[in-house]
Amino acid sequence: MIDLHGYGPSIFSGAIITIEVAFLSLALACLLGLLGALGKLSENLFLRSVATIYTTIIRGVPDLVLMLLIFFGGQIMMNNVSDWLYEQYKVDIFFNIDEFVAGVFTIGFIFGAYMAETFRGAFLAVDKGQAEAGLAYGMSRSQLFRRILFPQMMRHALPGLGNNWLVLLKTTALVSIIGLSDMVRLASEAAKAVHEPFTFLIPVAGVYLALTAVSEWVLKRLKAKYNSGYAGTH
Repeated sequence: MIDLHGYGPSIFSGAIITIEVAFLSLALACLLGLLGALGKLSENLFLRSVATIYTTIIRGVPDLVLMLLIFFGGQIMMNNVSDWLYEQYKVDIFFNIDEFVAGVFTIGFIFGAYMAETFRGAFLAVDKGQAEAGLAYGMSRSQLFRRILFPQMMRHALPGLGNNWLVLLKTTALVSIIGLSDMVRLASEAAKAVHEPFTFLIPVAGVYLALTAVSEWVLKRLKAKYNSGYAGTH
């Protein structure tokens, strides 16, 4: 039995925060990914340009740099806005960027770019004739998306979606650098306090491995669901 020197409950609470950050970031990434994919596939030049710039910049800048830029740079920008409001209108408001919100927004914003490429490729893989048949049948755009495009798109998107999720899960460790008390930060502080790094960091690695194993099982079930009815798939 590993002796965590009384730090066990705090590290457990940090693990809960890590899981919350991961799932909220995933939800935001999927939303931004869908919007980005639709933007890149749009016939509107402005929407295509915005989506292309978004995915190009995000995929070209390291995650750590973006995390620091959004948290610290965002706080400085909010402070400047607060100073301007006071100077111009005597409105005294202080904006404070929460570490949890900053972590979720940054990770979701980063992986939204990767999800956009995943969803774009999945949309292109769906036979256009089926969409045309749906419209000819009298379906609305929303019905066409829900009943025809989305189920088939998910079949093609799941491999990339799963890979992005597993990388996103490990990227949550970065939130420790902006002061959020996730399990990595709390384990690191405990390790420094008692000078036993392996005692605390190995259980943290075990939590990530467990989350990855559960994720792979869920992804396998989802693949089986969306591949059902297709010959030669398992």
